[in-house]
Amino acid sequence: MKEAMRSNTTTELFRYWNTIRGKRELPRRDELEPSDIKTLLPNLFILERDRNAGISFRLAGTQVCALFGQELRGRQFGMLWLGRQAAKTQRITGQVMTHRVPLVLSAKGRTADAREVDIETLLLPLASSKGESDRVLGALSPLSRPYWLHATSIECLDATGMKVLDPDRTAVFRDEETERQSDAFAKSPAAGAFSREFRQFGHLRILEGGRRD
Repeated sequence: MKEAMRSNTTTELFRYWNTIRGKRELPRRDELEPSDIKTLLPNLFILERDRNAGISFRLAGTQVCALFGQELRGRQFGMLWLGRQAAKTQRITGQVMTHRVPLVLSAKGRTADAREVDIETLLLPLASSKGESDRVLGALSPLSRPYWLHATSIECLDATGMKVLDPDRTAVFRDEETERQSDAFAKSPAAGAFSREFRQFGHLRILEGGRRD
């Protein structure tokens, strides 16, 4: 899957997730062994649905929190994203759980003083012991290390694209998500930057390698 992802962290995490799920759609969260991915842990996070029907951080690694200059546990995942992208990203993450779809979001991490760095975010569904898809295991990785990184906090993520990693699940995702998005944006000039950055969502790139037979 190196062609699908640019970060070593996301590539290694996806490989691990694929290994422990075997031929199933997704692994159970109690099958995760932190010691097996200990070098990745600072860049990892876990998301869950909260009591207000939002999607929030259950856990966030030290490097993820340092990147944004704050503790993220308990905070909404959407708060990291630019403007209207917040709600869209929350819905997409919900689809990762509902349809058990692994995917990658590409973004620009932007600071208050207009600096930026490319960011790759991997979202992988996890099941409870009863088999319900109720959590997301994620990785958030800068694709370069500018001198100011971690000294200057990232203010928001500005999304630039999405890659679906399991071709068997893409049709359902497209039907429920991109058709609604296309209709809404065609009628709403106010969508602005949100429409521009998420334009690729209407033409998902289906990448092989998500399912192991």
